[in-house]
Amino acid sequence: MAGKVTRWEGKYLRMVTDDGWEYVERVGGMTAVVIVAMHEGKYILVEQKRAPLGYRGCIELPAGLVGDEDDKGIDDTALKELEEETGFLADSVTRLGDYYSSPGMVAEGYTLVRANNVRPGGTKVEDDIAVHLVAPGDVAGFIGARRAEGLAIDTKLLLLLAGDLLG
Repeated sequence: MAGKVTRWEGKYLRMVTDDGWEYVERVGGMTAVVIVAMHEGKYILVEQKRAPLGYRGCIELPAGLVGDEDDKGIDDTALKELEEETGFLADSVTRLGDYYSSPGMVAEGYTLVRANNVRPGGTKVEDDIAVHLVAPGDVAGFIGARRAEGLAIDTKLLLLLAGDLLG
């Protein structure tokens, strides 16, 4: 057992090996927050181009890194990211737990939160993000249509499809 060895480190990511495993982790203890938000009974989803996917558009829940700026923690970052990515405001968030999306390859986890008292009124800062409001009963069709158009679908959207997939 050789132990953990850093093979490469950038500003945000570090590639390591540990006892035969190769994986990526965040530098400096950064984590992520993923936001489930609804307005007038519809989920707020975002569509943005992602470099690791060849700048292909991807449908996702709003999210952001905790610790990459002057963030004051998970809750404040969630409120800030919701506004920046969608133009919606929320009074608070409720933490729903910590999760790991690909633990065999990436050490990063995220905290899932639900936004409370969501309303329009923020200033949408990120112009390269499209916002979609989707009713719960329309999520499967919306995702299917976007996939047929060639968009990628973030695995966290399985949360919204669980009832349809598990029947």
